[in-house]
Amino acid sequence: MEGSRPVTPSAGAARHPAFPAPSPLEDVTNAPTRALLAPRECYVLLFDGLAEKQQTRHGLSERLFRLASHTFPVYDPSSNIRSTFEVWRTDLAKKTCSVASRAALGLGLVLAPLAFLASDAIRDAGRSFAIPMIGDYRFISPAMGQESAVTQRQSDALAAYDQAAAKFELVLRQRRAQVSSHQPLPNLPGQALYLARNDMIGAYKDFTDALPSKIGRPNKFAIPPAYFDADREPLLDEYFRLFELLDAPPSNAQKSETPFRDVVDLGMVIARAKGLDAANAELAGRISLGIFFAETNGIQNAGNARSNKYKGSFQTGSSEDRIGQRKWAAIKARVASLDPALSLRDDREEARAGTMDHRFNHWTAVRDGLMSTHAEMFPQVAAIAKTLPDPIDQMKLFELMQIIPTPTRAALRSGNLLSYRISDPTVMGYLRNNSVFAFGRADRLRTSATYREILDGMWLFNAKFEQARLKFDQIRRK
Repeated sequence: MEGSRPVTPSAGAARHPAFPAPSPLEDVTNAPTRALLAPRECYVLLFDGLAEKQQTRHGLSERLFRLASHTFPVYDPSSNIRSTFEVWRTDLAKKTCSVASRAALGLGLVLAPLAFLASDAIRDAGRSFAIPMIGDYRFISPAMGQESAVTQRQSDALAAYDQAAAKFELVLRQRRAQVSSHQPLPNLPGQALYLARNDMIGAYKDFTDALPSKIGRPNKFAIPPAYFDADREPLLDEYFRLFELLDAPPSNAQKSETPFRDVVDLGMVIARAKGLDAANAELAGRISLGIFFAETNGIQNAGNARSNKYKGSFQTGSSEDRIGQRKWAAIKARVASLDPALSLRDDREEARAGTMDHRFNHWTAVRDGLMSTHAEMFPQVAAIAKTLPDPIDQMKLFELMQIIPTPTRAALRSGNLLSYRISDPTVMGYLRNNSVFAFGRADRLRTSATYREILDGMWLFNAKFEQARLKFDQIRRK
């Protein structure tokens, strides 16, 4: 589940527990560029057409080799040539300046037998190799090389991303092996997968923040390219396949042959029972379907590999389900007068569920989930739609009732929904635990956000809500 929820209403948030948020990355210092720290009047030799170095995965090594490492200090043949050359060491940079000056004054530059190339700018700073002097050469000032040299922040960000991606792949392999060999799974077997995924996405965002030119092409998951490298799509494919297995419904779950229509019909009849007209009741039906997709990706009777408490089609706790049952009973007579056929269906599902956990009968789970949390907001649908004309934003706001209901109610009462600001650290933690402001150092350092910023930060829900919108349109056309 993308949506897992907070602890106590007294904390100003929701009902669902705050799972551990993705671990923060190590602090990376925006260190100054480490280039040749030589005086402006000192010169070094620039070579063109040199042998190409091996690229890293992101092409960063090759690029920086071109931009920064084409400034090669040339040694006087009579000097004591060192087999290891750290191009960024200040003491050696000073030696470079004096040696290059002597070489230039002695007109021995053309005859110099060796040049030492800067090491891989990303991973192997301090390691070097020698190559023959080939291609064209000319004099430039070291200051020209300083501007393009890789920074420590960029180097650290790439290393952190590679490490996070490798860890995510390892966790995926381990969990797949356990599932395939029918080994016992740990408690909350999806949590390690979820945190490793978040760490990878967050590390990539830190990398592209440090080096924006590495933002790549769009990906099939509609994740902003600054947060996700499209070359890693197979990892997310495996992630979702594993969650389909880990979140599988229990064997005694009672499914519906019309799960999506059930959600829409229940949402609409509840809205009508709350006094909405037909047009606004349709909005409530579409929003209800959005919540179903947000909570379970549209999978009825889902389990939850990240929680032992929240289950079923609307990922409710047992206390929520009981509250929903009581609230439904209070409007049941009104529902029967509005839609007798739906009321009869409800009677059949109640009899079918009997004494079992109502969260594992799709119909009763949806009904009780809507009644316990969302029905109270349905009378405000018209005003919400006026403030938020985008159907996706409407779904996001109702999903926030699943995540942080108390602040969301306060925001709606404020009269200025989009400008209402959240600054409580606990509530911000609940948002991060549900994939909002969870990825990358800059997002995770946020201490507050307006509801407009929160809605924009819910980009990981966009694809789910778009699915819901399309499915709703399909249902209403029939």
